[in-house]
Amino acid sequence: MVHNEFAQVAVAVDATANGPRLRLRDLKTGRIRFLDALELETLVWLPAERMELLLDPSADRWRDA
Repeated sequence: MVHNEFAQVAVAVDATANGPRLRLRDLKTGRIRFLDALELETLVWLPAERMELLLDPSADRWRDA
């Protein structure tokens, strides 16, 4: 588990697909996302300014589905 005052996420490696991928579960909502190697590498190379846009919770997280 990875957590701070803003989020709690369970992290695991999932091997049920064609290759290993990271399984992320938001412990507050139960929402799950899988990230493969390409998606993880993209996060590593993402410029700080673009990452800051992703971290704005009002952009997606608190909007009606």
